[in-house]
Amino acid sequence: MPGRRGWVASWTALGQDLLCFGECRSLTQTENHQEAFSDEESKIRSVSVDLHNDSSLQVEISDAVSERDKVKFTVQTKSTLTHFKKAELSVVRQHEEFIWLHDAYMENEDYAGIIIPPAPPKPDFEASREKLQKLGEGDTSMTREEFTKVKQELEAEYLAIFKKTVAMHEVFLQRLAAHPILRKDHNFYVFLEYDQDLSVRGKNKKEILGGFLKNIVKSADEVLITGVSGLKEVDEFFDHERTFLVEYHNRIKDACGKADRVTRTHKHLAEDYIPISSALSGLGVQEVNDLKVTFLKLAELFERLRKLEGRMASDEDLKLTDLLKYYMRDSQAAKDLLYRRLRALTDYENANKALDKARMKNKEVKQAENHQQVCCQKFEKLSDSARQELTDFKARRVTAFKKNLIELAELELKHAKASMLLLRNSLVALRGEQ
Repeated sequence: MPGRRGWVASWTALGQDLLCFGECRSLTQTENHQEAFSDEESKIRSVSVDLHNDSSLQVEISDAVSERDKVKFTVQTKSTLTHFKKAELSVVRQHEEFIWLHDAYMENEDYAGIIIPPAPPKPDFEASREKLQKLGEGDTSMTREEFTKVKQELEAEYLAIFKKTVAMHEVFLQRLAAHPILRKDHNFYVFLEYDQDLSVRGKNKKEILGGFLKNIVKSADEVLITGVSGLKEVDEFFDHERTFLVEYHNRIKDACGKADRVTRTHKHLAEDYIPISSALSGLGVQEVNDLKVTFLKLAELFERLRKLEGRMASDEDLKLTDLLKYYMRDSQAAKDLLYRRLRALTDYENANKALDKARMKNKEVKQAENHQQVCCQKFEKLSDSARQELTDFKARRVTAFKKNLIELAELELKHAKASMLLLRNSLVALRGEQ
């Protein structure tokens, strides 16, 4: 096809090097093939909810730049807290630095009784790159019109993925900034204020494997505590929360997979409309009788249906699938909190047994008493904090789901009305041609 190699090559070269943020008004391409976004008005709606309403520390990601496999986030902070040297701060951070901050919280014993906000997922554009590569290597039977539409679909997919990547990183920081205790962490101050590279590297394969094994050990330890040792929960509130969270996490994980399939189905349907519309348009060009107008109107109908189907997929992905994925990770963080409390309870019970043995033998009694007191204080402090955290988790979850599901229902109704109106008008137009 004349000229096809040129427009395939130009788009493929662009897609291999650029990832850009969705809903931007202006995208600037530099000599290094980087693309940035800046959109103050089109803010992403958070999947989380701030229950504290404290405006003394506000954090947002105002810009993001993609450089092949790396994404650099511009983190802007506005604060009235005396700890910061300036009221407004701006630093550039990469994904690995977000993970470093999350790990620092997880490893700090002082936060054992707090639900640590889930770490943002690593930016993953591999699937979109593969589709882009296939487009560049596609068969020559694709018309220029079909190619343009497929290119638009891939571009929209890039924008959506990048938008979600930025949103998840921003939500993580905003959860930390809104928490009355986590916001005071020294590492968080460093993350927001230090204007140089934090020199944080990504985890190597050995460290990733170590984290995987650590999770296995934690799961096995929990089974041993609750099963083999026969430790009974002493508080009805936490017993109920553990039972609920185990079931809830499994169900929301299942719902995630099903919501994903629904979204993919809408996307595939939108893609399938492209060749149909193109074929009908081609027939319209070939026809010289009354069928010409009919074919062209049908082609326009399928093109509009494609756009509607694409918007439906995007809305369901944003309002439902992303919400489910986030609370799947957040419910896991809540389960981790309950495990830490269960481990503290086990340590307390073991300290009581050790104290009894020490008294029976009249040996190292003082040391055993001190250890028992430390374990008791740790368990009680952790329990008090965990109770409030789980209560907040429920309130935050209910508010977020209510908000997103209402908005999703409104959007579904809007799309249904638009589809009905489109089909009705098309039917009237086609009948008028008879």
